[in-house]
Amino acid sequence: MFLRLAGHPVRWRLLSELARSDRQVRELTELLGQKQSLVSYHLGQLRSARLVSMRRSSADGRDAYYKLDLMRCGELLAAAGGGLHPALRLAPPPACPVEPARTPARVLFLCTGNSARSQIAEGLLQAQAGGRAVACSAGSHPKRLHPNAVRVMSVRGIDLSGRRAKHLNAFIGQRFDHVISLCDRVREVCPDFPGHPNLIHWSIPDPALDGDTDDETYPSFERLAVDLETRIRFLLHVIDDRDDDGTVPTRGDGGA
Repeated sequence: MFLRLAGHPVRWRLLSELARSDRQVRELTELLGQKQSLVSYHLGQLRSARLVSMRRSSADGRDAYYKLDLMRCGELLAAAGGGLHPALRLAPPPACPVEPARTPARVLFLCTGNSARSQIAEGLLQAQAGGRAVACSAGSHPKRLHPNAVRVMSVRGIDLSGRRAKHLNAFIGQRFDHVISLCDRVREVCPDFPGHPNLIHWSIPDPALDGDTDDETYPSFERLAVDLETRIRFLLHVIDDRDDDGTVPTRGDGGA
């Protein structure tokens, strides 16, 4: 199924763009140079196969963001190879070796309050990177660190209790390799950073809005942490694949 879906040139381009960042339909239309009706049709095909999901923007409910399920893509691709011959079944990629002599990539995570999503992402990347990346986080309207952010990271052996929220203005003028927005609202007000960093958007809802008490919202914080663990694991492969000058190689649009 994956090879059939990915074999179409428009769907392959959609998969390639969504592998880099969550996108709106109008962005995908511009990037592919195709009519919106055609892009929407092929997105529907990918959604039916559960390769792509959609959620309404928290900044403007008339817009929607599309997200690629990289784990499912990997599973289907592995199954396709194994179906042809057992020797062709793909194994999960090994962790890339740490290169101590290489300058660590600098990554900035942004959300509105810097109270949950970006703080969790910063902590997870620091824990998983093994020296390959330096993580920072900030918000457009900083507020108190959410207790569930501390709690959900504590069970993963990561202590956020001493962290404080920071305004994104504190980082203006600094150079980053990757600037990742995790909130639809902050994406619209994200300032320009020097050095042309790789701009990535992960459209993730605020887990604190899923209930009236900390106990009610905690399951959403757990789902957030699991989602970010997966996204960051894939991000580390992008970081390890960068050129010596720090840029991320551009992948071709060749066949799947």
